[in-house]
Amino acid sequence: MSEKIKDDTSLKVERREVIKGMFKATLGLGAGMALLSTTKAEARPQSIQQTEISIAPLSDKIPQDDLIYRMQRELHEAMKKPVGERKWAMVIDTRKCVECFSCTVGCIAENKLPPGVVYRPVLEEEFGTYPNLAKRFTPRPCLHCENAPCVKVCPVEATYHTEDGIVVIDYDRCIGCRYCISACPYGARTFDWGEYHTQGTPILEKYESLPSFEYGENRARKKNQSPINNTRKCHFCLHRLNEGMLPLYRESYLFWRPE
Repeated sequence: MSEKIKDDTSLKVERREVIKGMFKATLGLGAGMALLSTTKAEARPQSIQQTEISIAPLSDKIPQDDLIYRMQRELHEAMKKPVGERKWAMVIDTRKCVECFSCTVGCIAENKLPPGVVYRPVLEEEFGTYPNLAKRFTPRPCLHCENAPCVKVCPVEATYHTEDGIVVIDYDRCIGCRYCISACPYGARTFDWGEYHTQGTPILEKYESLPSFEYGENRARKKNQSPINNTRKCHFCLHRLNEGMLPLYRESYLFWRPE
């Protein structure tokens, strides 16, 4: 019995030593990372350092402990710059995606999208071999390519880049040829055939014909009028950005980068 107690005591001592060693290693790693971060910050161009400092005045007005607040703060700072100096990007952490389709539903509601028109699909992929199977999910909005194939093939220049780099569609110029749909390597464009969700039911619900505020416009959905018979795609919620609001994707990271 005494030998067993002795063995247990020595085991506890060994565990303490291991934990102490791990703690010291963690402290050393943290110090090294802090030194590395300081070195990188000092090596940055002066313009980038000024960009980080310029965010500071908003720190007292917008809380720091939530990602959405941080994105909102950075959006406000970006909007202070001339349009040509803004560059938007969206990063999606696919490790957190559980295919709840909240982003898809939110986008449909915000833009009043009809059947068949999807700006933010979520792709599902199954991998592995039985019995070790798993799934991964990939939200796939328009990537707003810098060298966009859809812009090149449009015969009437209805698809173009805005000054801040977002790929948009001019519904009044679009002729519905759908060349851009074929050219897009990501399948990020769909066509508006003029259908309704409540089509074929006793009553066509009024909400289906309410105006959409895409691109900051006020377009009521009417037969043979744009955006019916037009190609449609994600426009980075421009109508929200221009009002100082984030795009309607809470799981996304919105930031701007200086050229």
